[in-house]
Amino acid sequence: MQFEGIHHITAITGDAPRNVDFYARVLGLRLVKKTVNQDDPSVYHLFYADEQGSPGADMTFFEYPGSPRGRAGAGMVHQIGWRVADAAALDFWAARLGDEGIVTERDGDRLRFADREGLAHELVVADVADAALIAEHPEVAPEVALRGFDGVRAYNDRPERSAQLLTEVLNFRATDDGGRRFEARGEQRGGTYTYDPAPEQHGLQGAGTVHHVAWSAALDEIEPWQQLLQRTPAVRPTPVIDRFYFRSVYFREPSGVLFEIATRGPGFDVDEDAARLGESVALPPFLESRREQIERTLTPLPNPRPAETS
Repeated sequence: MQFEGIHHITAITGDAPRNVDFYARVLGLRLVKKTVNQDDPSVYHLFYADEQGSPGADMTFFEYPGSPRGRAGAGMVHQIGWRVADAAALDFWAARLGDEGIVTERDGDRLRFADREGLAHELVVADVADAALIAEHPEVAPEVALRGFDGVRAYNDRPERSAQLLTEVLNFRATDDGGRRFEARGEQRGGTYTYDPAPEQHGLQGAGTVHHVAWSAALDEIEPWQQLLQRTPAVRPTPVIDRFYFRSVYFREPSGVLFEIATRGPGFDVDEDAARLGESVALPPFLESRREQIERTLTPLPNPRPAETS
């Protein structure tokens, strides 16, 4: 069994309207699912991705309104990497983000910035054969658009504690970065997982921090993965959880980072037409009877693509 890179990355926001504006308007991603946190249906779970809502380009957020800003620390993902095509794309994003008042830092074929709640991102010119996962946007041409995840960086002062699980159980490949960089690569896609020394300050979960990173598995492999993890010392996986749009297993790897294994299917079009993804609040069947109550608690959100639905 082999992961096809990253499935999705889930973070926390304290302001859903502002979050939609940044990720759908500024970064040009498509809001593909407007649903709720299934473990806490009083809050949104927003999903942004490419045009098809593909695993590998799926940035998601739980909204806890008014949540104070968090701080990444040991055992937390602190930076998200996205692929772009070339240096011209970095030029485009430096200008576009600058026009929005977002400070950027250019380092060769990389461009770093943070969103409006402090979540760190890096755009990387990536020479890979993986399909480009691109969303349509009137102000972002396909040549410069984000093309899916490249990887994540996490804080860990003792990466050797995690290396055995990553390489011998989860089938990551260690790369040439002093034992701190690993890659999960399948037949179609790959994604990197890199450790950096942790800051002195302890991490605080809050707005602008990553909650978990999910790795992409085939639908028929989720049960074998869960059984394998159950047999692995010091790993405490959850049972397989049906999230309606995919099935999941959660566990913490030895550094403390929360991992999820998520399946590539059934997909976001199981309950919405592919052309109208994300336009209305979608609920899994077990929550449908509570729709009226749930919708009363949620922050009203605009449709990021009103021109296409008029």
